[in-house]
Amino acid sequence: MANFVDRVVLHLRAGKGGHGVASVHREKFKPLGGPDGGNGGRGGDIVLRVDAQVTTLIDYHHGPHRTAPNGKPGEGDERNGAQGEDLVLAVPSGTVVTTRGGEVLADLVGDGTEFVAARGGRGGLGNKALASPRRKAPGFALLGEPGEESEVVLELKTLADVALIGFPSAGKSSLVSVMSAAKPKIADYPFTTLVPNLGVVTAGGERFTIADVPGLIPGASEGKGLGLQFLRHVERCHVLVHVIDCATLEPGRDPLTDLEVIEAELAAYVPHGELGGIPLAERVRVVVLNKADVPEARELAEMVQPDLEAQGYEVHVVSAVAHHGLKELTFALAGHVSRARAEHLEIEPARVVIRPKALDDQGFSVRREGGGEDEVFRVLGERPTRWVRQTDFANDEAVGYLADRLARLGVEEELLKAGAVAGSTVLIGPEDNAVVFDWEPTMAGGADVLGGRGTDLRLDDRSRPTRAEKREAFHDRKDAATAAREELDAERRAGYWTDDA
Repeated sequence: MANFVDRVVLHLRAGKGGHGVASVHREKFKPLGGPDGGNGGRGGDIVLRVDAQVTTLIDYHHGPHRTAPNGKPGEGDERNGAQGEDLVLAVPSGTVVTTRGGEVLADLVGDGTEFVAARGGRGGLGNKALASPRRKAPGFALLGEPGEESEVVLELKTLADVALIGFPSAGKSSLVSVMSAAKPKIADYPFTTLVPNLGVVTAGGERFTIADVPGLIPGASEGKGLGLQFLRHVERCHVLVHVIDCATLEPGRDPLTDLEVIEAELAAYVPHGELGGIPLAERVRVVVLNKADVPEARELAEMVQPDLEAQGYEVHVVSAVAHHGLKELTFALAGHVSRARAEHLEIEPARVVIRPKALDDQGFSVRREGGGEDEVFRVLGERPTRWVRQTDFANDEAVGYLADRLARLGVEEELLKAGAVAGSTVLIGPEDNAVVFDWEPTMAGGADVLGGRGTDLRLDDRSRPTRAEKREAFHDRKDAATAAREELDAERRAGYWTDDA
């Protein structure tokens, strides 16, 4: 069991976006070269990718916490930060990704299939990207966004054409060992098989895979014994083979009773409906009466075979030890698999549709909560929440820029409609991570008087003096200095300077 794990819970954290930088271009003879701060790099995603060489989830059982690299911050001279590398996690084919609540996010089948489980945060814009004709010299930059944090469940469902099902010690592992090259553990005690054993069987021109899965006991559909591990690995199989032990000495056990118990558990188990496929109760059934090398078992098998065939089952009497009836069974299973594959190709498989939230969604809502002194106004929406996360609240200009963006979006109007007044408590963001403000409505008149944020009047002066004007200004300064020295010298000669001491 230590080498095979088919269910794990992953705790994922995508990379943070790098911060933008506020920088001013510096060059000889250009003291005001304008903003040149670069943008921060995007944080790395966490991607689940199917790898044909991976057959178990054991790596994630020992290391369930995974974090992607962060993006690098921007630099001056318009240098953008490097993006964080995506963290790719290899998973086996047949892995189903779900939430803790059981919602299916992705069904990963086929080598190279990918699913982005956590997206990296956006990088913040530098002041070069924030500059505009109205905001020529921004003295701030935007912060990088944090990466997504998610908790997903990985569940491996074996990809096999035929599943051998039955009570513990019914001889399933022995059948796999003689029908294929697989070498599962075989012993004379229950629950020898703790993990699925896969084998490849060739019958004429047909090749198919056969799986020996953990044994079944009454109540398996409710999780007793290894039932859930068993049932999970038969969801994708085309053909179910009931392996019945005709030589058992346990009281109350006989082939007909064993078959009824297993069928009841199959009917009670509810697989993931989102994955499509045929319900377990509707799969092709084949009954194998095993251990016919024992004389008493062979007599019992021949006795119950007519009753099972009368119920509509295809029955094979075999012996894994004596290799009796195996050739007929192999070719019969090959025929069922061939027909199931042909039918499966005609049906368009159900696709898992992922609908991520739109990052540029302009919608938002204002919700009034509490009453009296505890009254607050909560602003919910992707854009306001993202803008708040990107704001450096230690920079007054950045805070003012945030206020302008919220006002243009219409947040102030909605707050007024909801009953907010100056000094009201406003929360922006989800309940578990909101930013609190004491709201002060923006005054448009004051903005007109003070001028736009991020402006520098020195950058508006585009005139450059000519050489003659520079020479004239130089001589004017010299003449003024000479006149000042002559005036001081005349005062000294006239005796205006005295020493009171």
